[in-house]
Amino acid sequence: MKLLELIRFENTTGAKVRMIAIAVAVVALLSLPAWSSDYLMFVVTLMGVYITLGQMWNLLAGYSGLVSLGLQMFIGVGAFVMVALSVHLGVPLLLGLFIGAITCSVISVGLSYLLLRMKGMYFAIATWMFSQAMMLVIIKIDAFGRGDGLFNIAARDFSETTKYYYSIVLFLVVAVVIVILLRSKLGLGLFAIRDNDTAAQTSGIALFKTKLIVMVISAFVTGLCGGVYYIMFTWVQPYSAFNILTWTVPAVFIVVIGGIGTITGPIVGGVIYVVLSQWLATLTQIGSLSMVILGVIAVTTIIVAPKGIVGTLQSRFGFEIISARRWMKAYSGRLPDPAVE
Repeated sequence: MKLLELIRFENTTGAKVRMIAIAVAVVALLSLPAWSSDYLMFVVTLMGVYITLGQMWNLLAGYSGLVSLGLQMFIGVGAFVMVALSVHLGVPLLLGLFIGAITCSVISVGLSYLLLRMKGMYFAIATWMFSQAMMLVIIKIDAFGRGDGLFNIAARDFSETTKYYYSIVLFLVVAVVIVILLRSKLGLGLFAIRDNDTAAQTSGIALFKTKLIVMVISAFVTGLCGGVYYIMFTWVQPYSAFNILTWTVPAVFIVVIGGIGTITGPIVGGVIYVVLSQWLATLTQIGSLSMVILGVIAVTTIIVAPKGIVGTLQSRFGFEIISARRWMKAYSGRLPDPAVE
């Protein structure tokens, strides 16, 4: 299947309008440092990281049925490997960023042979337990600064504009990859597995191999998120890098608010999360109650709009900015093995 066939859109007026809107948004993002304030650029930089993180949790839970509570493990590993290579060996941060992400993928392969034997809450709890164990390992290693963490010295030479583009390029590339993936045979297999993994396996889909691919992709991109974030904030400390409240909980909030199992849901949810968290941070009288407020918002959304903002719009009005349905229609009635080809 050619790349252009995977990413093509319907040749309709509505599709053309959506494409124009997407193009305008991309141009605005790429040109933002030229016309925005430093604070707006900082906020959008955060959005790029958290939206990408939300996309990865959505890929696992929304499309694969793998509800993970351990994304923070790959945030921490990706960040610590990148910074340690830079501090101790003088490796350029960009190269260290990818080495850290590859390290996360390698770890995910090993863990998958244990985790993918579990389902439901057992899988979720196991991912959280492994992330806690990984934090304890990091703390015991001198090269990672033990409990004190590491200061990313090389990041001091990065301008705010450079940090911004690291985040935005990551967000844009991952968004395109997600669209291509969901319009491929692998994506079709994921939809089948999410709906009924037994029926999917009966239809010839390799469950373990498909889920393994998704686990590796998610670990790699999450590792990149950790590296990019700790280029922005130059001190990486294990108790924050491996904190479920800092990473996985926001990812769940982003997907629940935006719409689980949708392509644009994490984008909408990520924007809402960062705007709300930044606004709540300015209200000093609230303090630690900000997480409680976000939790109340998430629960209210689940009750009022269980499919999230984007999911509700899609179900009630048939409104979709980006959809994976076109490619799926071309293959209706056939569930190929996503591991083939």
